Amino acid sequence: MASASPEIFDAVAFLTEAGLGRRIVRLKPKNKFFSQGNAADSIFYLQKGRAKLTVVSQKGKEATITLLAPGDFVGEESLANMGGTRIATAIAITACTALKIDRLEMVRVMHDEPSLSDLFLKFLLARSMRTQEDLIDQLFNSSEKRLARILLLMAEFGKPGEPETLIPQVTQETLAEMIGTTRSRVSFFMNRFRKLGFVEYNGRIRVHKSLLNVILHDKMPDDNAEKPSIFDAQLHLRNKALAKGSLAKVSKL
Repeated sequence: MASASPEIFDAVAFLTEAGLGRRIVRLKPKNKFFSQGNAADSIFYLQKGRAKLTVVSQKGKEATITLLAPGDFVGEESLANMGGTRIATAIAITACTALKIDRLEMVRVMHDEPSLSDLFLKFLLARSMRTQEDLIDQLFNSSEKRLARILLLMAEFGKPGEPETLIPQVTQETLAEMIGTTRSRVSFFMNRFRKLGFVEYNGRIRVHKSLLNVILHDKMPDDNAEKPSIFDAQLHLRNKALAKGSLAKVSKL
């Protein structure tokens, strides 16, 4: 008698359905998956909705560090060590549906099922690359280009192939936190983007693919938002000094 073939593990089904050590949770906008400082005893897989990760400094300053979309894991620090604490707060931006997986169950299945381990590893690599890109963006790009990049990343949360995408509802304060500037500067840049036809907004922001021009090219049409380079400033001062010298010579004639 032939033995029964082993059941094939389905990673998609595991992350979709409730079961041993995992359950479906639903959150309304502004509800929290977990808070900074809580015990890190589970990991979440976001199935539907949009969320964000925020951190609060010892002085009470809050900053948004990343946005989350369907297919993202959140709370992965719980897998690093037993008895750890949350390093950030995860908050629903829109209505969210997620699978909450107990730490021990996630560790067990990753150990036993390579397909889930591969999927999770791909997520971690993508998250690591995104973090590096965020750091490079923060160090070397202007706040205007950083805002354009954030809007484009949020637009990619929509369905593939859409030429224009409504991004999740997000405040200018949150955008300012993410790019490291003030709300007034975000408002100024958003008005420029709208005048140039890069975005539309009336409650919700619709991003046009033409916003890529801000990322792919160093200058925008009629660019006046950035300070001149050091070289340009020095050249301006030199020309000004030469002009003064010429005027002085004329006055002596």
